Amino acid sequence: MVTNPDPFTGNEEELSLGLHTLENPEGELHLRFYLASGKEFALPATGIAEVTQQAPDDIASIPNASPLLLGTINLRGKIIWVADLGQFLGESKSVNSDRPTIPVIAIETQDQVLGLAIESIGDMDWLDIEHLKTTSDLPDTMAPFVLGQWQEKSENQPLYLLDSPKILRSARWAA
Repeated sequence: MVTNPDPFTGNEEELSLGLHTLENPEGELHLRFYLASGKEFALPATGIAEVTQQAPDDIASIPNASPLLLGTINLRGKIIWVADLGQFLGESKSVNSDRPTIPVIAIETQDQVLGLAIESIGDMDWLDIEHLKTTSDLPDTMAPFVLGQWQEKSENQPLYLLDSPKILRSARWAA
């Protein structure tokens, strides 16, 4: 039986006992993820079309394509390329394809869509761009695609922010 038809009436003390204060998140929403090397990266959620798990057999290899490209997948009726993001960024380790599924992040800018195969998906996190620091210790193969880094107090390794449009428009795909 309901004794109080309006649960939001009463004094402030009564209301604060059962309710948690919700804080507005700082920054913008990002997807965190890892490459085979263990490095952690982030992409803005606004540039992500979809995150999916693909069976290695569902990635159709294409002869004479760039070695950075694993092949193509059918993403909701649209055929898109899937690239090994670690290899694209110059990492020595390739994405592990000897497993049931490979995480793929489909990034989108205007009408271009590209799947990025990674080692593992992390969390969605609100990251403040104002705390982004410039990076100077990155290899030349990675530096053009990294906007900066966050150094979190609890982590030894930095979190790198990638530039989706630069990745999509890179001349490396033609090689």
